[in-house]
Amino acid sequence: MKLARQLNSNKVQIVLIDRNNYHNFQPLMYQVATAGLEPDSIAYPLRKILGKKKNTHIRIAEINRIDSSNNCIETSIGTIDYDYLVVATGANTNFFGQAEIEKYAMPMKTLTESLDLRSLILQNFEKALNSENIEEQNGLMNFVIVGGGPTGVELAGALAELKRHVLPTDYPDLDIRRMQIHLVEASPNVLDAMSDLATKKATQFLHKMGVNIWTDTRVESYDGHVALTSKENFKTETLIWAAGVKGALVDGLEISQLSKGRIVVDEFSKIKGHENVFAIGDVSLMTTDKYPNGLPMLGSIAQQQGKQLAKNVKRRLSGKAMIPFTYNDKGTMATIGRNKAVVDLPKFSFSGFFAWMAWMFVHLMLLVDFRSRIVVFVNWTWSYIRFDKGTRVIVRKYEKAEYEKKTGLKKAS
Repeated sequence: MKLARQLNSNKVQIVLIDRNNYHNFQPLMYQVATAGLEPDSIAYPLRKILGKKKNTHIRIAEINRIDSSNNCIETSIGTIDYDYLVVATGANTNFFGQAEIEKYAMPMKTLTESLDLRSLILQNFEKALNSENIEEQNGLMNFVIVGGGPTGVELAGALAELKRHVLPTDYPDLDIRRMQIHLVEASPNVLDAMSDLATKKATQFLHKMGVNIWTDTRVESYDGHVALTSKENFKTETLIWAAGVKGALVDGLEISQLSKGRIVVDEFSKIKGHENVFAIGDVSLMTTDKYPNGLPMLGSIAQQQGKQLAKNVKRRLSGKAMIPFTYNDKGTMATIGRNKAVVDLPKFSFSGFFAWMAWMFVHLMLLVDFRSRIVVFVNWTWSYIRFDKGTRVIVRKYEKAEYEKKTGLKKAS
């Protein structure tokens, strides 16, 4: 999206191909899943974003295969030729080959998956309300989140706030105190990639909010009802997988062009062995002296790569040499809940209320348009003042039949 907006469409024809007709802001998808925001707050129609850009064409289609020898791609709507191809397909959930967990766990990498998770969470409490079996109620009200990175931490904090401020009012006939939130992380700490201060403060915040943290713990299996880990077993109808991502690869690339589930690119974002095929964002693997295993899969890197590639396309069309990409690390942040966040800047770290304010400001500014910023800000202000979340609606039930149709897998009853 950054590349498409930065390219000069008076000099080039732009064809944007996506399976959806919208672009969504992934860092706030967990708030859609926990009833904090509606989807239209973080999703924007592609035609609205690029509608005024001349010589730009949007096609909704599935990509079947790249045919680089003939400079074309095979799609669900036919073959499309290109002079330059940019692969920016992002990332998918990585289950690390654990087929049973993939079958029953709830991922959260797409807007649809976030809505499915929201429906399931609310449906679980409706079922618990109608159940007379204590064990069944416990399973419905217990949540296991796998992965202690920013997504897992933010999701755990959001569920803890639901437990404290919202669910007791919505379900007075249920003892919400029995609801348990387990955050399972394989490494020694949550937010392990961030600073020691961020790790320490996030752990303190989560404990204070009632989240059970299990570090150095691996999930070994999940059958839809019980999660078996290396330390403890949890009865739960909802296991949320936030433990890893992998590049969303496209067929047609050679094995030599892939590494660690991502497309290997040089310092100009060119795919190995190609002069006119590029890859940017999470799907690409660009190594540097500081990051010998590849740049992190972060939105800030994707945006910077898109902006740099737009400049290089302009330079290349003008007959000038392209400029190597250099990552400008502006820092990382994560929010745990109300007045609680951690921020790592290049030279110092901080946490608490001011970190939370910084997190909100940055994420508001990263939203695509002014309307979205206003809508999200009003929602956040209302939630802060009223201790409430106003989007607790089951727009569409999450049904077993829908899951089977979508994935070909059977979900637990």
